[in-house]
Amino acid sequence: MISDLALIRELKTIAGAGHVVTGRQAMRRFVRGYRYGEGEALAVVRPGTLVEMWRAIRATVRAGRVIVMQAANTGLTGGSTPQGTYDRGVVVFNTMRLKGIHMLNGGAQVVCLPGATLYELERELRPMGREPHSEIGSSCLGASVHGGVCNNSGGALIRRGPAYTEAAVYAWVDETGELRLVNELGIDLGHDPERQLDKLERGGFARVVHDMHERVCSAPQYLDEVRDVTATSPARFNANPRYLKGASGSAGRLIVFAVRLDTFPKPEENTVFHVASDDPMALAAIRRQLLSDAALVPVAAEYMHRDMFRLAARYGKDTFLAVRLLGADRLPLLFSFKSAVDGLAEKFGLGRLRLSDRILQGLSHLAPPHLPERLVQAGKRYAHHLLIKVDAEQVSAVKAALAAALPAERGAYYECTESEGRKAFLHRFAAAGAAIRYTILKSGRAEGLVALDVALRRNDKAWHYVVPDHLKHMVDKTLVYGHYFCHVFHQDFVLRVEADPEAFKKGMLLHYESRGAECPAEHNVGHLYPAKPALEAFYRGLDPTNSMNPGTGQTSRKANWK
Repeated sequence: MISDLALIRELKTIAGAGHVVTGRQAMRRFVRGYRYGEGEALAVVRPGTLVEMWRAIRATVRAGRVIVMQAANTGLTGGSTPQGTYDRGVVVFNTMRLKGIHMLNGGAQVVCLPGATLYELERELRPMGREPHSEIGSSCLGASVHGGVCNNSGGALIRRGPAYTEAAVYAWVDETGELRLVNELGIDLGHDPERQLDKLERGGFARVVHDMHERVCSAPQYLDEVRDVTATSPARFNANPRYLKGASGSAGRLIVFAVRLDTFPKPEENTVFHVASDDPMALAAIRRQLLSDAALVPVAAEYMHRDMFRLAARYGKDTFLAVRLLGADRLPLLFSFKSAVDGLAEKFGLGRLRLSDRILQGLSHLAPPHLPERLVQAGKRYAHHLLIKVDAEQVSAVKAALAAALPAERGAYYECTESEGRKAFLHRFAAAGAAIRYTILKSGRAEGLVALDVALRRNDKAWHYVVPDHLKHMVDKTLVYGHYFCHVFHQDFVLRVEADPEAFKKGMLLHYESRGAECPAEHNVGHLYPAKPALEAFYRGLDPTNSMNPGTGQTSRKANWK
């Protein structure tokens, strides 16, 4: 086995010395997760071409080291960073230099390379009147397209479901320890791996492909699944065997070079309704009524509880303003700047002060009010808030349905202006980061926040019930938001100082299991959750030597799954 220094020299020869990062401080933003997770690495490699990535990964595999694949590093469960102790050295591969989106069939489908972000895909499709399967993430603004597919995430858009495809180009490490390239894209790229990857990156292939209806490049059955509100199982969750195939759900256990995905016609106009009530069953009735009629299924339906609504208005304001003023495509730069500030503070022994969070929070206080007045007033008055986005042709029918389901004594609703609708959804999407900001600034203990995402049964009427009685004494604040029509909820628990976060999390997971719910729903297991048997078996099949991102799902970190 070659030495660490010899491997690093070889990686620098392949990718260029300036794109192989070593040293604890320089690697900090690559080995520390957006919300959770941090570990040690020998180096971080940022390849500039698919061939460079193939060669560098092959060298790392032959050297017997662990590989951790990483794109935008915006995950919330630590699945794209090292964690804990390994029996071999770790090399992190960051793919964000590998940009590229190729249109197929006039934009009806796309082939995305590893560094393509959801925002970039949305921007490329806009002139064609089409849009991706997902919109900018509810929890991780700036996420990559591959990250969504590899984690079966997405699903905020009700009719499209989780990110899924059966068409991809990927490499795996076989039982003998050799790297093998697999082309399941449905496009002839030749046979030699390096020539295949070069052709793929250049887009040197026919852009009209005649197997569109044979290769599944989205989740076409999902709409029927989510509309079945009598079902005793969740609509979507990461470990659903239906959506574990090849690159989809692989979670870093494969090296994914490209994915092929469906795109969708972009509605000319959307309208947002803000529904508010103190009665959770009123929202349940609206969900059941709209899902029962296929013509009324909305584009999206996002939920926020009043406590989350208010906290996000204060502690998510900087994210809201950054997206509004800078655009979502600039957020990765903002995250990098934030990480650099925190790294410098740690170097001088000031890490516990959380300087970047305090600076951003202070700047946000200087900005004028950012939310529409009607939204603010409803947030003060009612406990439960639902933002329903519908197509233009649905407006009249949905308005009538809301009037029938929500008389004045049960709550209120109004049709947002275009500006109000955009700001309402952005407020909802800024919520995820607000909880950790609040926890850090109030207690200095990021570990004092237990963030869970759960998929409830589709027929679960007690959707608003969160913490069982025997765990309530551990909780200081409960913050709930989520994708309401598919019953996927993000539940952030700010614990009391004396509470044991691990004991609380275990208690909640047992509670969810007793209710027939699935957890995690869309953030994937990462290093926070145990992988259930079917998911672990899927990982073992993809990665028999346990070389790729070992330890995810709290599985073995040792070679060959020992």
